[in-house]
Order: sequence, then structure tokens, then C-alpha cells
Amino acid sequence: MTESDSKISLYGFNNLTKTLSFNIYDICYADTQKDRDEYFDYIDQAYSARRLTEVLTEVADIIGATILNVATQSYAPRGASVTMMISEENAFPEHETREASPSVVAHLDKSHLTAHTYPESHPDGGISTFRADLDISTCGRISPLKALNFLIDSFDEEIVIMDYRIRGFTRDVHGKKFYKDHSISSIQEFLLEKTRKQYQMIDVNVYPENIFHTKMMLKEFDIDNYLFGKGKKAYSSPELETIEAKLRKEMTEIFYGMNMPE
Repeated sequence: MTESDSKISLYGFNNLTKTLSFNIYDICYADTQKDRDEYFDYIDQAYSARRLTEVLTEVADIIGATILNVATQSYAPRGASVTMMISEENAFPEHETREASPSVVAHLDKSHLTAHTYPESHPDGGISTFRADLDISTCGRISPLKALNFLIDSFDEEIVIMDYRIRGFTRDVHGKKFYKDHSISSIQEFLLEKTRKQYQMIDVNVYPENIFHTKMMLKEFDIDNYLFGKGKKAYSSPELETIEAKLRKEMTEIFYGMNMPE
């Protein structure tokens, strides 16, 4: 099923499940415990349960979903989680509800948005990282890809790793199965041009299974953006070279998903 097939008459509810898993990484150099504490205090504020709720609420609006329920949790000493149950707006036109009861239809139509944060550091190298995982899972006509550029602009981090999966099938009125309801060959197709220019990208796609995977890493490197608590004037040139090497190694390992040789 392609964009041009969007007017195909489906039998009942479009129960394809479309899920965008969106992982972002923030990386910094904080060489003292004080700097590390200040970095994670900043992260706790920038990625609080309240902020994540605001972002996911905007995502729901972008994809045309109605929020049914919101659950938030802040963790000690750090971290936050948000889960939203959503339904498709105007999802139940008269010809689709048939004889189903409202509760049964609601169960069919529920999807979710989630966000979880993972601050992390190790004192030996001075590197601290922060990861946020967001999952946007929808069924029906709505697509999480509509919110892709908003999410990237909302967080603007060094590394973004995305998975998009389409599960199940839906039928037309003649009983023919459709395993996707829109055209896609890469997540990159849905990115703004400015984003494609900013990031180095690689794809690992499994087309027969409708699985699409894209990794992104910022091309530009300004070390001042990674020194938390101090500017580069606080370090000598040899120290800055060592720090930059550590930061680049951390980013490369996360991007490729493997440890680099020492």
C-alpha cells in the first residue's frame, strides 16, 4: 500500500502497529565530581518528567492523537519516565464501529508514547553521558514519523539512533492483506534537509520485515560545547587534545555500537 493507495477502502479498523524508537545521547567532559554533579543537575532540569510530558504532548498533537492517560515518575537520585496512552482522533467513524462496544474499540485503538532517561558517568575518564529513550507506538491511520523532526529539534543532541517498525497487517474490503499503509525505504526520507546536512548517517534496513534503522552523529565538533563547568581556556593544548580524543572515542563507540581499541 503506497501513498497513492491511501483511498483504498479497508475492512474495519486499520490495526497496523507503527513504532518509532528514538534514542538520543548527550555527551560531556566533566573531570571533577562537582562538575559531574552540576552536569546531571542540568540534565535533570532539561529532561525532567515535566519537560518530557510537554514534548510528548506536542508529539501527540503532531500525529493527531488524543491523550487518554498520563503517568509520570521521577527517580532518586536522577532520571524520569513518562507514559501516555493515546487514541487516534476521530478514530471511530460510524462505518468502522459497527457493533463493537466502546470499551472493545478503545482497547483496539490504544497506543502509547513513552520516555525514559538514563544518566551515566565513570570517574576514570571524565566522560559523562545521558541517554533518553522515546517510543511512539501507534495503530490506525496516525504515523509516528510525523513527529520525527520535532523530536530531533527538541533535543538537538550529538547522537540519534532510530528504529521504525511496522507490525501486523490490515485488510481491504475484499480481504486482501496490506503490511504497510505508506511508502518508506529509509527513515532519512522523513528528515529535514538541514538535519541531513548536520549529521553523518548510516542505515541498516530489513525491507521484507518492514524494519528501518538509522543512526546519526553530528559532523561538526566544537570542544567548547562538551566541557561542562569550565571553558577550554582552563586546559592546556595537550589536555584539550586528550579530552577531544576521549570525546570522539565515546561518540564513535556509541554510534557504531562497539568498543574501540585502546
